[in-house]
Amino acid sequence: MARAGQTGKGRIALVTGGGTGVGRAIAEALAAEGYAVVITGRRMEVLDASAAAIAGNTGATVKAVPCDIGDPLQVSSLFETIRTQFGRLDLLVNNAGSNTPAIPMEDLTFEQWNTVVAANLTGAFLCTQQALRLMKAQEPRGGRIINNGSISATTPRPHSAPYTATKHAITGLTKSTALDGRPFDIACGQIDIGNAATEMTSKMSSGVLQANGEIAAEPTIAVEHVANAVIYMASLPLDANVLTMTVMATKMPLVGRG
Repeated sequence: MARAGQTGKGRIALVTGGGTGVGRAIAEALAAEGYAVVITGRRMEVLDASAAAIAGNTGATVKAVPCDIGDPLQVSSLFETIRTQFGRLDLLVNNAGSNTPAIPMEDLTFEQWNTVVAANLTGAFLCTQQALRLMKAQEPRGGRIINNGSISATTPRPHSAPYTATKHAITGLTKSTALDGRPFDIACGQIDIGNAATEMTSKMSSGVLQANGEIAAEPTIAVEHVANAVIYMASLPLDANVLTMTVMATKMPLVGRG
């Protein structure tokens, strides 16, 4: 059942990794559009501070719920909180992620690999699974899921095997979710972000390793551009979907050979 005129008023959104960086910017943009927003992450003090700031800036309902999204029991509890307190979920933004230091693949530990897989892939799967259950059962049924794929969903950086592998896998998860969600009015798309200016990407201005072995500074874009793109994707009626979108710094060394 497609619904025309998707506005934020009266709708519920969950943003994982919503306490900092891209996630916080997306959460604030959604709140400004009238969504009630749930943000989740592992650090309660960070979530509380972000929720208070976003609510103060927008006047929206913003709830902080701590959760390790790699833990199925914690994810189940998170979604039960949403179901109990809000009764439905209209938008899930799978944004949370983790990375390892840029070290050669053979030097990565098993623990480092597992940490990235749990945060970037398993967490997105667990949240998607719970969202599908809730979106199928609610009335009116349906909703939208937006996955943060990253430029690494198509193009790796040197020494980034765990991050790149999980982000490539997110593309598969996105397509599978879009397909499996079709009969239930559940749309799923992916946004691939290139060099949004956050604390995580601050080192880019001083130089990062390139594929040719050189160290070079890279341009960044304001994180608000990413948030605005998510707002556009979320604003579509459920009979329309942005399957993939790339938002990147125009001069970043991605297209071509640098």
